[in-house]
Amino acid sequence: QVQLAESGGALVQPGGSLRLSCVASGGTFSAYAAGWFRQAPGKEREFVAAVSRSGGITQAADSVKGRFTISRDNAKNTVYLEMNNLKFEDTAVYYCAGASALTMVPEQYDYWGQGTQVTVSS
Repeated sequence: QVQLAESGGALVQPGGSLRLSCVASGGTFSAYAAGWFRQAPGKEREFVAAVSRSGGITQAADSVKGRFTISRDNAKNTVYLEMNNLKFEDTAVYYCAGASALTMVPEQYDYWGQGTQVTVSS
């Protein structure tokens, strides 16, 4: 059973940057594609970015393309989300997830972390 733990969330000013990390334990995380999702108060969970098992293929939501970058280090069982030029609307709880195949659909993810809060405010 894979367990995921996110970290790196913080309060940041608009235009600032953050790097989120997701560490996997209890399994071979390189066997799974990984994704980041976010959920703002009163809104549904939405796809942010995903990366293939090897890290060679990535996907990103239109709202974050050019600002956010997903990557992974399988030797460290860790997935990262580099976030630049943060905007007010990026405020949300960010979740890391694992799936058997690369996908943007949250229902197709089998494993989820507890989330880390990102707040963009001046």
